Amino acid sequence: MQEDLRWLGLTWDGPMISQSQRFPRYRATLEALHAALWIFPCTRTRRELLEAVDAPHEGGAEDEPIYPREFRPSVDRPLPPLTDPVAVNWRFRVPDEIEIRFSDARCGEQCAVAGRDFGDFLVWRKDDTPSYQLATVVDELEFGITEVVRGADLIKSTFRQLLLFQALGRTPPQYYHVPLVVDDRGARLAKRHDALSLRTLRGQGVTPESLIRSFDSI
Repeated sequence: MQEDLRWLGLTWDGPMISQSQRFPRYRATLEALHAALWIFPCTRTRRELLEAVDAPHEGGAEDEPIYPREFRPSVDRPLPPLTDPVAVNWRFRVPDEIEIRFSDARCGEQCAVAGRDFGDFLVWRKDDTPSYQLATVVDELEFGITEVVRGADLIKSTFRQLLLFQALGRTPPQYYHVPLVVDDRGARLAKRHDALSLRTLRGQGVTPESLIRSFDSI
């Protein structure tokens, strides 16, 4: 991946960080959320969520279905301890009907309602791995990230992450969500859509300059 990025002309300063090496930091944040009663264990399968009457699929196959409120344990139920290793999914309990806003440097003002536009989301999986939402927030806090640039398909994830920043009592970075690169059918470039990788395009003789020109035309 690093070789492909360099071939495209992208460089960076500082070390490349592997999240697999930061497991203890993610686990410490999970324990903090557990102690503050922000999370709860979930044994429901994805099929159960999709089949629930009030669980519309919020963002297509790549996003989490909205977690039904009737699946959520009551706040007064004793919270089981975290196991080591974790063997059950843990979800963040979103504050229902709370409006969340942020100003995106490209897309402008963004707004979502917790519990309606997205539901209780995963922060740790039963295979003992942190979710993207939790790992991203921890990394941004600990590395002093002040601006996040990423694809517009992750705007809804930003609302989830803002709740994590709030729960941890920390200030979030600024955000800039860019449009996705898509094919001639309008589908985003991804393996599931048989999109060609940079390595494949490079092998076919495509030049970095021609790729960059095609990006500039988006």
